[in-house]
Amino acid sequence: MKKIVKNKYWRDGEPFVWGSAAALSLILILTFSLLIVIFKNGIAVYWPSPQLLFEMEDGSSYLGEVVQDEEQPTGLRHQLKIANRDLYGLDFTWIDAADIKNKSRPEGAVVLERYGYGNFHGFLSALNLPSLVVDHGPPWPRFQAALAALGPEIAKVKESKGELRALNHRIVGLDKKIAQYHHRGDDDPATLLPLQDEKGLLHHEFDRLVADLEALETTLHQNTALFTDATGRQQSIALTAIVRAYQPNAMSVFAKTGLYLSKLWELFFAEPRESNTEGGLFPAIFGTIMLIFIMSIFSFPLGVLSGIYLREYAKEGFLVRLVRIAVNNLAGIPSIVYGIFGLAFFVYGIGSSIDQAFFPEYLPTPTFGTGGILWASLTLGLLTVPVVIVSTEEALGAIPSGLRESSYALGATKFQTLVRILLPMASPGIMTGFILAMARAAGEVAPLMITGVVKLAPSLPLDGNFPFFHLDRKFMHLGFHIYDIGFQSPNVEAAKPMVFVSTLLLLGIVVLMTSSAIILRNKMKKKYAITH
Repeated sequence: MKKIVKNKYWRDGEPFVWGSAAALSLILILTFSLLIVIFKNGIAVYWPSPQLLFEMEDGSSYLGEVVQDEEQPTGLRHQLKIANRDLYGLDFTWIDAADIKNKSRPEGAVVLERYGYGNFHGFLSALNLPSLVVDHGPPWPRFQAALAALGPEIAKVKESKGELRALNHRIVGLDKKIAQYHHRGDDDPATLLPLQDEKGLLHHEFDRLVADLEALETTLHQNTALFTDATGRQQSIALTAIVRAYQPNAMSVFAKTGLYLSKLWELFFAEPRESNTEGGLFPAIFGTIMLIFIMSIFSFPLGVLSGIYLREYAKEGFLVRLVRIAVNNLAGIPSIVYGIFGLAFFVYGIGSSIDQAFFPEYLPTPTFGTGGILWASLTLGLLTVPVVIVSTEEALGAIPSGLRESSYALGATKFQTLVRILLPMASPGIMTGFILAMARAAGEVAPLMITGVVKLAPSLPLDGNFPFFHLDRKFMHLGFHIYDIGFQSPNVEAAKPMVFVSTLLLLGIVVLMTSSAIILRNKMKKKYAITH
């Protein structure tokens, strides 16, 4: 009897069921653990940490925030973010707990976020404001009033830089027109002189704006604040170099929440600074979303049409079987291989041909014959097309053949049957393939590194200058941004918080886009569900 039960146990596959359940549980535990680590470290980056003053037994002092604690054989030690890179040459240091003589939390400790050299931790000593009118009073309120008064002046600087960019765009446009005339052999002075005169006027206006901007920046740069670090060393910092200043030890919970929200706003809508380790991530977020959007435009229709042809129109035979095998194998090829193909075929092949046919006057400077968001999107499109093809075929194959025969019996053509019955019913399965393809494309980095992604893009692929969509431009991407600051940054410890923030953002974008597609798929599934 026991032998019969044992044979039945193995025959029914119970061990494999339990093994599959254990493997799935392990995968879920590891996945959720990874998500918790990313979420915990990413969500807390912008919360203002208290500044602690450590006085050591040897007479030295450190002011900073505790990043982590580590237990050593000699005892506990703390890692501090002391900032002040321009003074110390480093941002972090380790101190032994046994060597601490006194620890305090001074309310006057100031944290400065700067455009260069990272943060500064210290105490405000004095102000020098030759070009700003600020009421007299305690140093910290005067300092905050000075930063507020500087806001309109900084806005003027940004406006002037915007005018310079617009003038430069017009000058470049005139250079292109002149190059076109020269390439066609049209050197008629009556044609070229007006363009050259206009270009000269624009250059004159450009030089005038540059001189005014330099004078304004020189005047604003004279407004400085004197700070003292934990050891008593003094540092004069221009107010124009300060992004944000606050006293975390004196802030209430509501004040910290407001500061946290302002940093989130900066993250989503500002540009990066300090070698991409600080500031915002708007160019990378925009580039990631636009890349997925362009990729979807090319890959989804091509994959669906290919799957329809292979399932509904192609006659079964050796060639069709060979194509199916090739499609299945393409789905498993490493992404870097697609990147090499995209570089050779799209950039050096099609891109160079486009330059020779439509932009010969700009050669040897390439227009489309170099990496850009168009070629990167097409490369990712090729990478994801096999997934869409397979899912389309499987979705069409899952529809009972009786529905096709019923449609034909009622007089519908093959195309009418496909459009009105098969595709609507197969749409949930097709959307599943599209979701998988989109999620994979969002996280790919290797193909992008050789087809158009850069560390810092000077201009977005979409702007207000004609033709508005600049598909030849290079772009930023969150995945490459994570790789760059995580493994290529010279200051790994300072870049670590931004790695978690960027990873959390990338996961958020993938979850948001795939969730939208899943909701659409579920609606299709309810509408076109097969009832037996």
